[in-house]
Amino acid sequence: MRTRRLASLVLLLLASTVITLAQSGTTLRFCLHSEPKTLNPVLMADDASETVRYLTGGVLMHVNRQTQELEPELATAWKISDAGKTITFTLRDHLKFSDGTPFGPEDVAYTLQQLMDPELHSPTGDAFRSGEGKVVTRVLGKNKVAVTFPAAIAGLDKLFDQVAIMSSKSSKKEMAVLGPYYVSENKAVAYLMLARNPNYWKHDGSGHALPYIDSIRLDIQQNRDIEMLRLVRGEIDFINSLDAEYYDKVSKENAAMAHDAGVSLDAEFMWFNQVPTASMPAYKKAWFTSTNFRRAISESINREDIVRIVFRGHARPAVGPISPGNKFWFNSKLQPHPFDQKSALQRLAQDGFRLQNGVLRDRDGHAVEFSIITNSGNKYRERMATMMQQDLSGIGVKLNVVTLDFPSLIERMTRTFDYEACLLGLVNNELDPNSQMNVWLSSAENHQWNPSQKTPATAWEAEIDTLMHAQASNLDPQKRKQFVDKVQQIAWEQEPFIYLVNKNALSAVSTAVQNARPVVLRPQVYWNIDQLSVANEVARSH
Repeated sequence: MRTRRLASLVLLLLASTVITLAQSGTTLRFCLHSEPKTLNPVLMADDASETVRYLTGGVLMHVNRQTQELEPELATAWKISDAGKTITFTLRDHLKFSDGTPFGPEDVAYTLQQLMDPELHSPTGDAFRSGEGKVVTRVLGKNKVAVTFPAAIAGLDKLFDQVAIMSSKSSKKEMAVLGPYYVSENKAVAYLMLARNPNYWKHDGSGHALPYIDSIRLDIQQNRDIEMLRLVRGEIDFINSLDAEYYDKVSKENAAMAHDAGVSLDAEFMWFNQVPTASMPAYKKAWFTSTNFRRAISESINREDIVRIVFRGHARPAVGPISPGNKFWFNSKLQPHPFDQKSALQRLAQDGFRLQNGVLRDRDGHAVEFSIITNSGNKYRERMATMMQQDLSGIGVKLNVVTLDFPSLIERMTRTFDYEACLLGLVNNELDPNSQMNVWLSSAENHQWNPSQKTPATAWEAEIDTLMHAQASNLDPQKRKQFVDKVQQIAWEQEPFIYLVNKNALSAVSTAVQNARPVVLRPQVYWNIDQLSVANEVARSH
């Protein structure tokens, strides 16, 4: 019996040694599409900087990208009080930053001070600006800290998923981190090297220190074709986000590398210009402000064909402002508008439109013709626009497609309002509907169909204003969901944005990367970076 136990112990030790050797000296390699603009976590706004923050920054709480639930990290517990204005954290004991500096409540207080400093203009801090007045941070002991905001913030705890804690004492400033890696080398315009944080606090179920991988090389590579070629050659380990065409190429080369995680939070949609001062004929303004007209155009677009042809099946017809990929907030009672041109013509007839010799005319005899602008060089939107042209001809509508460089497109959308309709997309990184306040409030600059209204132009926009303010000030998630569900229903009925498709989250991962489980939330591939491991580098291409 004793001999058998000894043999088992030897085997266990050998297995542990094999795991350690397989992980020792490994480097994970992937590309950034631009150079990070900053390494200061409170100032990060571009994708490359956000990638570095995710890999290096330690946060108090973390949204699990797979379950979409909030989990403890540097804080073991938290409590929201004072009618939603105060959050109190209980911190883990005996943690250290990557440079050995001790972690404590003073670091949380310092980070919040930096985050809310009006002179720094932190993009991350904007989500915490709940009202006039200062944010007050109180250290309550060696492992407790309380933060009080001027006004209640709905979904306050989940916002801390984006806040990387900085050291108040380290001379290395933002280079001292609490995440799994720290920046060890930054070669301008070429690459960044991240090294394993020797003081990272997490261990796996067997007690092994995380992360498994020793270093990460982030090459700066803007050309997506070259990035794809490097993946196929084995020079990099994954591509976090692919379009449908690249995804199919990867599938053809090596199906085991291709991952379709399902519908993402991103949407493609169109809208009509309803700005009262826009330079266009009054009869066109009447078309665009008519709910029947917008609904008819929506019903005349075959979303299933767009999914099948433009996105090669890697998308799904969109319903509204919140994607079904957002598990909690999506209003599951709503369905995509069907392709039904007979119904569309019936709606148009209610507004006096009639189809004559294949041409749709309004009650005054004007032929229905309008132009849609989109960004040049985006082959998917150009293809979508072409298909929409064909679909709308089925109800006698002539659609003209105008492609513009992005600065010119933004100029027309936000300053001159010299356009009739626009086709664009929205990249959404946040689950909480508060992230869309700058779109749905009638006073908001990004309320694209009619921005910066002094008072709501329509009764339904006023109702959305009321609902969005109500959900933002309510601390009960179920009550908030009721308000947000109603916003989605109104958007579905009125269609100020005609939502077309939600793209799928597509990625490509080398089979050398182990424990990769791509998800729909960013970052799709490396959300569990401290649990990834890589096969022995000798067996890989260099």
